[in-house]
Amino acid sequence: MLTEVKGFSDTKVDKLLTEAAKYVPMGFTTATEFHSRRSELISITTGSKQLDTLLGGGIETGSVTEVFGEFRTGKSQLCHTLAVTCQLPIDMGGGEGKCLYIDTEGTFRPQRLLSIGERFGLSGTDALDNVAYARAYNADHQFELLNQAAAMMVQTRFAVLIVDSIMALYRTDYSGRGELSARQTHVAKFMRTLQRLADEFGIAVVITNQVVAQVDGMSNPYNPDPKKPIGGNIIAHASTTRLSFKKAKGENRRCTIYDSPCLPESTVEFAICEDGIRDPRDDKNND
Repeated sequence: MLTEVKGFSDTKVDKLLTEAAKYVPMGFTTATEFHSRRSELISITTGSKQLDTLLGGGIETGSVTEVFGEFRTGKSQLCHTLAVTCQLPIDMGGGEGKCLYIDTEGTFRPQRLLSIGERFGLSGTDALDNVAYARAYNADHQFELLNQAAAMMVQTRFAVLIVDSIMALYRTDYSGRGELSARQTHVAKFMRTLQRLADEFGIAVVITNQVVAQVDGMSNPYNPDPKKPIGGNIIAHASTTRLSFKKAKGENRRCTIYDSPCLPESTVEFAICEDGIRDPRDDKNND
């Protein structure tokens, strides 16, 4: 509460709230006006035309997209590709902005950006310099990096914020059922801040997540894949679009719309290549 801040009287707080209301829409608006604002949002290409089509054009700005799956299903590869494609002009499927990359597992590889940048006609210097990278070492540090990110966004145009992966540090920092409540409270604050950044700066927020075996689904014949993303309802409700990644044949991976307010449940395949995410090999000639 602002009234708890030393030197802030009730009168001063009322004035601050009145001024803030002039800049932040606090009331109702028509659906037409809201639709007009949403039409200004852009989508950032994943590098795969088929995957972009599945997503209605690509990764949507102004919202949180969660990508979950097992190890080596292409989650980090998508993040590396987006870190480059977000720098492209809008008419090339880009966001004409920089990338903020929070790495919690040490999976970030700058050399990948060089090959992806070459594919899209970016110089190696640009591909690397336009990515602000930070390694997070615990859950509190991970949250503090969002505060730093917000300050950077005020100064420079960023198109995408990536957190790879969101729950890894929480699983080690908070162990056992006794700490579950504290963990989920911390996760909720983190997700709420991510959504606020997406709303305020119009960036695309992309988080990756791990999966865990769903014990109660083992004996369910209607659930052939009992694995579910970790984080519970906190992550589920805070993510606008949720994508499930699975392994397919060879270098191919399968993406399924797991949950979305506007996209139908559907599945496509994409490929992981040296120069990022692409369509499967049979469609490379069309790229």
